Amino acid sequence: MDSITDHGTAPDGKPFQGIAIGGPELTARVLTFGAALQDLRLTGHAPPLVLGYADPTGYFNNPHKLGAVVGRCANRIADGRFTLDGQTHALDRNDGGVQTLHGGADGVQNKSWTLLDHGPAHVSLGLQLPDGHMGFPGALDMRCTYRVEGTALEIELQGETDAPTYCNLTNHSYFTVTGDATTEGHRLRIDAEDVLDLGNQMIPTGRTTPVSGTALDFRSPAAPSVPLDHNFCLAEARRDLTRAAVLEAAGLSMTLSTTEPGLQVYDGRALDKTGQIGLNGAPYGPHAGIALEPQAWPDAPNQPWAHQALLRPGETYRHLTRLAFSRAPA
Repeated sequence: MDSITDHGTAPDGKPFQGIAIGGPELTARVLTFGAALQDLRLTGHAPPLVLGYADPTGYFNNPHKLGAVVGRCANRIADGRFTLDGQTHALDRNDGGVQTLHGGADGVQNKSWTLLDHGPAHVSLGLQLPDGHMGFPGALDMRCTYRVEGTALEIELQGETDAPTYCNLTNHSYFTVTGDATTEGHRLRIDAEDVLDLGNQMIPTGRTTPVSGTALDFRSPAAPSVPLDHNFCLAEARRDLTRAAVLEAAGLSMTLSTTEPGLQVYDGRALDKTGQIGLNGAPYGPHAGIALEPQAWPDAPNQPWAHQALLRPGETYRHLTRLAFSRAPA
């Protein structure tokens, strides 16, 4: 399949398009605004596998970042500032006027990406941010590619800079494998021994905490019934594509593999504020989906793990995440 739909213009006056990609087993719909994954469907399984707005223009007001790529630095940066190579940079403090969240108010989730390339089973989008955008140093050239292979969707994120900066992109999809009103019947496995210890304003203290013996131990599949908005520590640095999590219910499972060292898991408890119609034909309520966001550990520019997000000229940031779906044998 190969289909592009013209949705008019985005708020910035740039073309707003939807691109359908896929094959006989899995199909996806991607929007140029926010490089958002609007829809994802498995053949023979009626409900959508991600939360999305039925009206594409809903992504112009997307406070929960449904399906969007977020950055240039996903998650929180303490006090909206960091020092790099001896120079302090003040960022847009869009989170309560205190800290920076997902790259600032004009993060990449709120930008029109340019359609670069597409085919029946893939689409590539590009975006350039100028030096100083939201206070970050360096002009950043980014590329996002969605690729369907059988029953799997790959999301590849790349970035290059002309000056030292931080780059930490992620896709902010919320997942459900049943399409039910909540994910109460789901089970979640996370291949992590530790989580980040959090202090005030959800900022890491710089320490990790073992999950063993706590409610955050998902090393064996468990119901996601505890409040979740945590970074699970998968590795100390970016690595080869490795399984990080499995989400399953009703005989269907999604295995998430990623190159990223962390996985932010959010239970979607605030998904009741927009009133916009979802792909299910109704507004989403709390816990309608679970956000699984592979990324560098939060507040990297101010923490001992700064290397996870540091990007210098001549280097290429490359993040690969694979979502593979499978059914249990009948």
